Amino acid sequence: MVDLGSNSVRLVVFEGRGRNPLAIFNEKAVLGLGRGLQTTGMLNEEAVPQALTVMSRYHAVARAMGVDRLEVLATAAVRDAENGPAFAASLGERLPDVPIHILDGEEEARYSAEGVLMGFPSADGILGDLGGGSLELVELNQGKVGRMVSLPLGAIRLADRAGGDVAKARGIAEAELANQPWLSEGKERDLYLVGGAWRALAKIHIAQTAYPLSIVHHYVLRRDEARDLCGLVMAATRRTLERIPGAPSKRLQDLPFAAVALRRLLRATGARRVVFSANGLREGWYSRLLPAAVREEDPLLAAGREMAARYGRDTTMPQALVDWTAPLWQQESPAAIALRQAACWLSDIGSHDHPDYRAEQSFLRVLRQPGIGLDHHDRAFLALAVALRYEPEPEAGWLTCARMLLDSAAMRQAEMLGAVLRLAYTLSGGTTALLGRTSLHISGTTLTLRLAGGGVFAGDSVQRRVETLAAMLGLVGVVDPG
Repeated sequence: MVDLGSNSVRLVVFEGRGRNPLAIFNEKAVLGLGRGLQTTGMLNEEAVPQALTVMSRYHAVARAMGVDRLEVLATAAVRDAENGPAFAASLGERLPDVPIHILDGEEEARYSAEGVLMGFPSADGILGDLGGGSLELVELNQGKVGRMVSLPLGAIRLADRAGGDVAKARGIAEAELANQPWLSEGKERDLYLVGGAWRALAKIHIAQTAYPLSIVHHYVLRRDEARDLCGLVMAATRRTLERIPGAPSKRLQDLPFAAVALRRLLRATGARRVVFSANGLREGWYSRLLPAAVREEDPLLAAGREMAARYGRDTTMPQALVDWTAPLWQQESPAAIALRQAACWLSDIGSHDHPDYRAEQSFLRVLRQPGIGLDHHDRAFLALAVALRYEPEPEAGWLTCARMLLDSAAMRQAEMLGAVLRLAYTLSGGTTALLGRTSLHISGTTLTLRLAGGGVFAGDSVQRRVETLAAMLGLVGVVDPG
């Protein structure tokens, strides 16, 4: 699909129709189609021919890639400009077989909300999607879409309305948001942020703080951190912004106004923290192509299953592991159960890698996977558990990222999970037939591994791993040969 926005035009090609959208091609052109619209009422005359050329290229790329469904979603600039319909007609002549939808404000907000909910199924708070021409605001109540509005506060439009004056922009944004009193219901809840300019702010913060994971999706800032970041960017000159690590050169002139919109939105909502989402309108469009049953899947578990199918050996083994490991965690929260299940699905994704690099490859594959339902804690936890299943060197430098993102309790749980998975694969060779002839039991202060013969035996490595696992649990490890 093509997202034809006020600032940029982007082609995204998704592969398949799984629960987690997988973008295999993503190209953006920053054209500023809506720059000057506030003053002239027209699309940027310099950008129009460029946009037509870019769209012709995107059409050629999509057809060459064999895309089975190509659509154009045009947002604020095209819908608000006097020459928007004429531009759309010219575009239709160049792309005669491609549907072109000019979204109204509510449609844009709903698409964005559906995209965010793909990655945050239980999102609760206020969603803000900042484009170049408009700011869409949506109330989210435990994963349900509530009130919504589209305001003329996009980064480009706000700058135009304020004549490039950041101080004046503050007053404009505050006045617009004051007309939406329902925003105050976001107090002490989350503020979900979508849009390239806001993602740019997240990248700046990641670079400034040397955060160990350079992934914006699910990146979280406390309210005070977000306010301080906005204050820094609002006060910075262009030259200062150019020197800030992580600041994208093509968005420098818009960043102060994106910061104004965010800071005023924080004030209007009273949100306790901001959560950045890489998902938005495009993923909302994608979600509408999915069967309801797929849309309703847990994105965390779906990501595990997808990776197991792509990299593992036997897709029946993960569920067997889920059942086999259950006796060790008899009082799990739903979130802990989901993480254990996901780890079982991911546990064999290094099977086809070089033996010397299986642990590291698996770690990085999980940590950096495209799954949209994983927050940074989940990524680090699962990456560590899966890596430890392959028994890496304890002081391997690449493990540092996980250790920085996890607290001591989560580290201990990941280490226990890695140890039990390592034991399971040592016993079974990764086969359900052999794993089914073994079981784990806890009684009093003893952890017992029971064997039923038939090719399963307890050599030194099995005995050692049982004892290691038992020690982690504060128990004595015993092997019952059956």
